[in-house]
Amino acid sequence: MAFTCSDIIKIIAAIIFPPLGVFLEVGCTTPLFLNIIFTILGFIPGILHALYIILKY
Repeated sequence: MAFTCSDIIKIIAAIIFPPLGVFLEVGCTTPLFLNIIFTILGFIPGILHALYIILKY
């Protein structure tokens, strides 16, 4: 998909609090719960997963 202006806001949200970026992108689905687990296990994996989800969808 194309990179939009709203993606910039989602990326900033993902850097500050990764589950928020994922929630803004896909809503309350499996990737959100997976990102919460990644964020609990380590902040960097949470950020990487959030960026992957934002740039993928």
